[in-house]
Amino acid sequence: MTTRYDRAFDRLRQRGEGAFIPFLMLGDPDLATSARLLRAAVEGGADAIEVGIPFSDPIADGPTIQAAAVRALGAGVRPADCIELLGRFRAEAPEVPVGILTYANLVKHRDLKAFYASVAAAGVDSVLVADVPVRESEPYVAAARAVGVAPVLIAPLNASEATLQLLSERCAAYTYCVTRKGVTGADDQLSLSHGTLFETLRRFGAPPAILGFGISKPEHVRDALAAGAFGVISGSAVVQRVASNLGDPEAAARSVASFVREMKAATAR
Repeated sequence: MTTRYDRAFDRLRQRGEGAFIPFLMLGDPDLATSARLLRAAVEGGADAIEVGIPFSDPIADGPTIQAAAVRALGAGVRPADCIELLGRFRAEAPEVPVGILTYANLVKHRDLKAFYASVAAAGVDSVLVADVPVRESEPYVAAARAVGVAPVLIAPLNASEATLQLLSERCAAYTYCVTRKGVTGADDQLSLSHGTLFETLRRFGAPPAILGFGISKPEHVRDALAAGAFGVISGSAVVQRVASNLGDPEAAARSVASFVREMKAATAR
């Protein structure tokens, strides 16, 4: 059975384009604004959307995304609210792939089966549990696959071939590759030397490589595609546009849509 990611990525290959995937923190600054921002991302031409569920200890997130989580938590946003919001968005955008990026404590709070069942019912396509390494991922992968959710895994920089082979067996939808070690955050310059990593992933039949961490400019998109990535995820640069327009949801939506449009234009190969 083909998935939304399969169909979206096939369309991109046919058009000779890479994927641009914006990240939004759900509930930042409130649920109503989040709903508008999800629509804005689609209006801007996003090929898929990655979302965060606000969490008190997001170890992979830099200050911009941490601040977004704090705002959402301060507004009283709960995981159940986020999943309900995604269910409504799915009804509005039936073909846009939606992935969640989250953390193990949040997933395990309800228990694995209950969490994955709830996101599957909302029409979520993938889940990446950012603090679960490849070798410890089996329970999450099994719970995701049991309900038709794609388990996305992070390919560590300097990972061994054995780790990348295991990732290729367990991962689905796409492979999250990072530009550098550390936490998320918009960078001015990227330093990419990922050719060997991308080639190894292709050799093992891993899902398409999507590059994240520090993607904030159209030239970053072009550099990532030239280095061999299938696409990019941009988080902090998107979330910063929300933070700059906290009192004006429509201005935030216009800013997000404009940024997505600009970044998407850079994916033409």
